[in-house]
Amino acid sequence: MNESFKRGAREGFRLMLPMSVGLLPWAIVTGVAMRSTGLSAVESLGMNLIVYAGTAQLGTLPLIAAGAPLWLIFVTALVLNLRFVIFSAALAPAFHGASWSQRVLSGYLLVDVLFVLCADRLQRSDDPHWRWGFYIAPAALCWSVWQLGGLAGVLGAEVFPKDWSLEFMTTIALMVMLVPMVRQRAMLVAALVGGLGAVLLRGLPLRLGVIAGVALGIAAGFLAEHWTEKRRRAW
Repeated sequence: MNESFKRGAREGFRLMLPMSVGLLPWAIVTGVAMRSTGLSAVESLGMNLIVYAGTAQLGTLPLIAAGAPLWLIFVTALVLNLRFVIFSAALAPAFHGASWSQRVLSGYLLVDVLFVLCADRLQRSDDPHWRWGFYIAPAALCWSVWQLGGLAGVLGAEVFPKDWSLEFMTTIALMVMLVPMVRQRAMLVAALVGGLGAVLLRGLPLRLGVIAGVALGIAAGFLAEHWTEKRRRAW
């Protein structure tokens, strides 16, 4: 472990520390939601460990509770996580030369807040040791907070009063991460169309409104990007 790695790890950890506090209530809510759906404590902790994606976990829980087909649960989780394909493509140059195990581990640990906070600096650094430290330290912090929060939610599901309505914390946490990402017009269009579409189509069976909203948001984002590029070339 060289000094460059340590320096990157310290910088990444300090950058992530304030944001990781916001993950804790979201993780607790997810833990409570898993138990409320009917999953056992072991199943809930296993899902939290293997899936490690809050939106996919919360998005598929109603389908699990409704007894939806396995293929629909899988497709829903896949659609909700499509953004990670874009995140991974954007981060790929930063992991050039990394070992196979490092790339697999970094893919498992990638979360929205990590991409938002670290992607830009990772892409601008030429030091692979610094980049790995800057990525893995905050990633490990996020993972630890999420697992501990999920454990608290799973074990304390019967303790939290039902009238606390903790679900709003998930929305707040997602908005805190989403707003800094909306830096371009195409992103704003995609977010607005996707969100509005999911709300308007919420009456579709098997909660397919979420998938439809994601599809509409992606399509709108691509069209907005295409239109913006066309105008730029015309000038």
